[in-house]
Amino acid sequence: MLLALDTATTTASLAVYDRAHNHLLGEMTWEGRRRQTQDLFVAARSLLDLLAVAPEKVTALAVTTGPGSFTGVRIAISAAKGIGLGLPTTPAVVGLPTLCVAAAPWLAAAANAPRTVLVCAAIQAGRGRYNWATFVPDDPLFRPTVADHHAGSAAEFVSWLNGRAPSTIWLAGEIGDDLAAAARPLASVTILDPIYAMRRAGVLARLAATHLAAGHADSLDSLQPLYLRQP
Repeated sequence: MLLALDTATTTASLAVYDRAHNHLLGEMTWEGRRRQTQDLFVAARSLLDLLAVAPEKVTALAVTTGPGSFTGVRIAISAAKGIGLGLPTTPAVVGLPTLCVAAAPWLAAAANAPRTVLVCAAIQAGRGRYNWATFVPDDPLFRPTVADHHAGSAAEFVSWLNGRAPSTIWLAGEIGDDLAAAARPLASVTILDPIYAMRRAGVLARLAATHLAAGHADSLDSLQPLYLRQP
């Protein structure tokens, strides 16, 4: 079994995934606000109990590594390391940038689009700023580095989007009203349904399972936060 954890932003999410059958058993996603530290382990135990999965059956862990809030990113990474150390057998581990999870649900649809589409995933970074990265459908296991990420205000983000024209861009993730209003007039940009703005750990789990199947494992020691600016 694979346990996935994501507390990188105000969204908190957990999932349990059966790697042997490529099947999502269950997940919990909620608006974490600033309570991830208090809620995460309680929610994880509740989910495992609900699914009748004993903790020792967890053989793999997946976690978002950032970008995100400084505290939020570290909560899930620290939790994953603590859980991993407490398991009877050292688990397989995958750490994935937050925006991989935001983009993943759209990549298959983009691959079947009538023209070439770039998926641009974004999260809100506070004080009117955004972090974003682009993904192409033919590279679903792409893990962007710090250099592949961008940061800026809504105006700077829209200027960057406008510079990608005439490419067709699907804009996914945490799209605030300021960004939506500024990006909507761009003919090359489609703002995707905001109901999917809350990242689901089920998506993280499936993506991590695919990485593990491809041999892209990390380790508990190598898990590190991906920050775009210094604390």
